[in-house]
Amino acid sequence: MNVNFINPFLASLLNVLETMANMKLTPGKPNLKQDNIAKGDVSGLIGMVGPQTKGSLSITFEAPLILEIMHKMLGEKPQNINEEITDLVGELTNMVTGGAKKLLGEKGYNFEMATPVVVSGKAHTIAHKSDGQKIVMPFSSEFGNAYIEICFER
Repeated sequence: MNVNFINPFLASLLNVLETMANMKLTPGKPNLKQDNIAKGDVSGLIGMVGPQTKGSLSITFEAPLILEIMHKMLGEKPQNINEEITDLVGELTNMVTGGAKKLLGEKGYNFEMATPVVVSGKAHTIAHKSDGQKIVMPFSSEFGNAYIEICFER
């Protein structure tokens, strides 16, 4: 998988959370992912199709982290994942993908984005619709972890 295609998504996540929630995440080491089980509690999944490639991106948050992001962005802090949290995860997924789309467009990569789907619950699954390798990039913070998964066709 082309690192020039992955980095804009990572940069966009860091930018969105720093700008919108005044929160810094620390990137970890990327890994190949073999299964469909999410590492966190709530995930946004979005499909992307363009002339050069098609694939999908998911962003998964551990509950304490997304609850803190909600608090920092909207001043509310629910006790658990609810409809407002899942709406927020969908919006964050849109913002991150939109930011990456802009960065990739500057490099000549263009794609259309689908509407994000949000899934939550312990050990929920993320079904990427592409047959390429799944790369997972962990991010850590004092409130918990987030994970970006990217899967594009070969």
